[in-house]
Amino acid sequence: MPASLCGTWDMISNVNLQGYMIALGISPHLRNIALKLKMKKVIEQRGDQFIIKTTSTFRNYTVSFRVGQEFEEFTRGLDNKNVKSLVKWKGNKMVCEQTGEKKDRGWAHWIEDDKLHLELYCEGEICNQVFKKKVKQ
Repeated sequence: MPASLCGTWDMISNVNLQGYMIALGISPHLRNIALKLKMKKVIEQRGDQFIIKTTSTFRNYTVSFRVGQEFEEFTRGLDNKNVKSLVKWKGNKMVCEQTGEKKDRGWAHWIEDDKLHLELYCEGEICNQVFKKKVKQ
C-alpha cells in the first residue's frame, strides 16, 4: 500500500510552472500572478473518496474523486476546461489522466523522502512541485 498522502502540505519548490501554464493556454497576466504564489495542499480521505484542496492567496481549487472511477471535472480557476479525469494507483503514485482539448494531460502525486511530490503535465510540458508536511502546533 502506498504511503498516505493525507495532511496539509506547504510548497517548497516549483519547477517549470510557466511552461506547463503555457501548454494549458493560460494568459500571460494569470501566469505572472501564479508564478508568485506559494501554494498549500490539503489532502483528505473519507472512505474511498479523496478530496484535494489547493489553496493560495489568489485562488483555491478543490477536486473530489474515487480512485478507479472516471469523473467529469471543470478546472475552474486553472484553465477553465471540461475534462474527463480518471485517477489510478500506479505503484506508489496516485496518477490522474485527463481527457479533453489538450493532449497528454494529467498529474501524479507521491511521497518521497517525507515530501509530497506533484508532477503536472500537458502536451510535453512537465511541472514538478514539492511540498513539505505542515507540522501541527
